Amino acid sequence: MNLSFFIASRYFRSKKKRNFINVLSRIAMVGVAVGTMALIVVLSVFNGLEDIIRGLYASFDAELKIEPAQGKSFEVSQGWLDSLNHVEGVEYMIEVIEDNALLKYQDDQLVVTMKGVTGNFLDKKRFSQGQFSGKLTLGTDKQPQAILGRGVAFFLGVDPDNVFEKLRMYYPKAPRAGTIDPRQMYNSAILGFAGSYSVEKQFDDNYVVVPLVFAQDLMDYGDRRTSLEVMVKEGFTIDEVKAGLKKVLGSDYTVKDRDEQHAGLIRAIKVEKLFVFVTLTFILAVASFNIFFSLSMLAIEKKKDIAVMLAMGATERLIRSIYIKQGAIIAFTGALAGLIMGYIFCLLQKAFGLISLGVASSVVNAYPIKMVWTDFLWTSLSVVVITFLASYRPASIAAKINTVENL
Repeated sequence: MNLSFFIASRYFRSKKKRNFINVLSRIAMVGVAVGTMALIVVLSVFNGLEDIIRGLYASFDAELKIEPAQGKSFEVSQGWLDSLNHVEGVEYMIEVIEDNALLKYQDDQLVVTMKGVTGNFLDKKRFSQGQFSGKLTLGTDKQPQAILGRGVAFFLGVDPDNVFEKLRMYYPKAPRAGTIDPRQMYNSAILGFAGSYSVEKQFDDNYVVVPLVFAQDLMDYGDRRTSLEVMVKEGFTIDEVKAGLKKVLGSDYTVKDRDEQHAGLIRAIKVEKLFVFVTLTFILAVASFNIFFSLSMLAIEKKKDIAVMLAMGATERLIRSIYIKQGAIIAFTGALAGLIMGYIFCLLQKAFGLISLGVASSVVNAYPIKMVWTDFLWTSLSVVVITFLASYRPASIAAKINTVENL
C-alpha cells in the first residue's frame, strides 16, 4: 500500500472520541454527498424535460424540414419532388403551405397559423404525444376538415357536436387596381371541424392543420410551397439523410433537423442546465470548505507527528501527499455516496413519480428523469477539482512545519 495513502486513511479512520476534527471531516463528507446527489438529480430532471419537449415537438414536426434559404416560398415540380424522394433514407415527404390567416367560428374570430399539408402528414402516429380528441382526418378535397390546437378551439368556442356550424378561413390578397369592394381584398372558404390536439402551448394556441389543396386554393399558391417535411426510413440516421438532401438541394435551401427547427428553445434549456450546474457546483464548493478547515486543524494537531516523520527522512512531497489524499478520501467517500443516492433517487422518481409537477394540465404528472453518464462524469470531475483546491493549501502548510520547533 502507498505510504501516504496508508497514513491518510489512518487519520480518516481515527476512533478518538470527542475529536472535533473527525466530526468536521464527517460533516464535510455529508455536505459533499448531499451536493453531489443534488447535482445528479437536477441534471437528470433537465435531461428528462428536454426529452419531453423533443417528444412533444416530434408529434407535430417532421424529422427534417426543407425551407428556402431566402424568401418565403419556392416553386416545386413533380420531377424535382421525385428526385428528393429518391434520396437514400427518405421514406416520404410532406408538402407544406404555411402562413397566417383569420379563422372565424360563429361570432368569434382569431388570427392563426394555417398549415396546409398533404394527407401523409397524419401518418407515423401523428399526435401520439400529448392529447387528441375527435377524428384524425383532414376530410376530402370537396369537404375539407381542420384539426385545431386546443387553445384555438377553446378561444373560438368550437362545439364538436354541432355539425351545422362551420369554420371559415380568410386570407388577404392583392386587390385589383381601382377596386373599392372590400370583398375583393381577401379570399375565404369554409371547412369542417375534425378534432383538436394538445401538444405544446406554442402549437395549441396558434396552429390549425388543413388539407394542402384547401390552403393552395385559399392562398392562390399554385405550385409554390413554404416548406417540405421529410420522414426518415428505419435503419438510416437523420444526419445521413440530411447530408444526402443537402447534396441534392445545394445552397438555395436549408435542411433542419428537429433541434434546429427549435434551436432557440433547445439552446435555452442547455444554457439553463449549464447555469444550474455551475450554481450547484459552487454550492458544492462552499460545502467543501469544511475539508479545508478540517485539514488545516489536522495539520496543527499533528505538528509533532509531521516533525517526527520529517526527522525520519520523510520529504515535504510525502507530507503534502498525505494531506491531499486525506482530503480526497473525505471528498470521494462523500461523492460516491452522493452518486449512489442520486442514482437510486432517480430510479425511484422514474418508477413511482415521487415528486409531482403540481400542474393539472401537464402531459406528465411527475418530474421526468433521464440519467446520462456524462452528468456523472462531470460531477465527479467537479469533485476532483474542488477537492484539490480545498486540500492544497493545508497540505502545503503542513509540509513546511519546522522540525526543530515541534520535536
